[in-house]
Amino acid sequence: MSAAMRPAVAVSLLAAALSLAACKPTSLTAPSGAAAKPATATAAKPATGDVGANDNLNAVLWVQRAAEYEAVTQTVYRAAADQLDAALKQPNWDALVPGERGNAATGLPPAVVMDVDETVLDNSPYQARLVHDGASYDEATWDLWVAEKKAKPVPGVVDFAKAAAAKGVTILYISNRAVHLKDATIANLRAEGLPVKDDSVFLGLGTFVEGCEQNGSEKLCRRKLAGQKYRVLMQFGDQLGDFAEIVSNTPKDRDALYAEYADWFGERWYMLPNPTYGSWEPAVFNNAWEQPAADRRKAKLDALELAK
Repeated sequence: MSAAMRPAVAVSLLAAALSLAACKPTSLTAPSGAAAKPATATAAKPATGDVGANDNLNAVLWVQRAAEYEAVTQTVYRAAADQLDAALKQPNWDALVPGERGNAATGLPPAVVMDVDETVLDNSPYQARLVHDGASYDEATWDLWVAEKKAKPVPGVVDFAKAAAAKGVTILYISNRAVHLKDATIANLRAEGLPVKDDSVFLGLGTFVEGCEQNGSEKLCRRKLAGQKYRVLMQFGDQLGDFAEIVSNTPKDRDALYAEYADWFGERWYMLPNPTYGSWEPAVFNNAWEQPAADRRKAKLDALELAK
């Protein structure tokens, strides 16, 4: 997930991400984009007892109540489990883009890289609170939610992670949860049955990587750090930026990154559905979070393709 929770309107990006195409790595200087910022749930808190209109209601409800959501996440993790043995057997198999692999992967111990939020842990109860209360994301309420350690695993992830660990694969958690949330996050992961080898496998936002300058909430430096120590067999995330750097968070550049690595999805990269927030949302209003909420919403409405 990107840096913090960012509610948004549901989109159907997941269909493309779930295509199980044959993997044909190509060279690319991977683009990347700014991390998604918190979207505003409503402009003002509604009167007591009046939830009010909220762009994120259907998205959160779908995650929590739709059988289709669980079907999708189970499909993703089962497909990854089916591919794991093939990845282990091929010594040159690597899920890092060439520009982020600074050393040879051959001979390194195997690992998979997993984002945490909406990839491993489901934070929809926090999102539901925001919808119910007419509130917006903020770091204080997010930190309190993480401290509760109540997030449940995304369906399918525990079985996959345990199967991978049983084959000697280290699970690396590259998360944009800040480093001060490390202890609570690891405790939550372990309580839900996720394998956590030791504290070093959690690489949160703020992790120091020698010789690499952190750019906002981008995960480039931390993926490079993972690549120094491990042969990365697979990556899992709910945002394009979980897999490679998005240099410019525009619809055009995001589409270009996906097109360049479309063949990697379903073999080396696995996308989980997240209709509630993401860097795709600010891309449609030029990443201008300083705009009034009404202007951002108008930009999103203008971006819709209407039936003709």
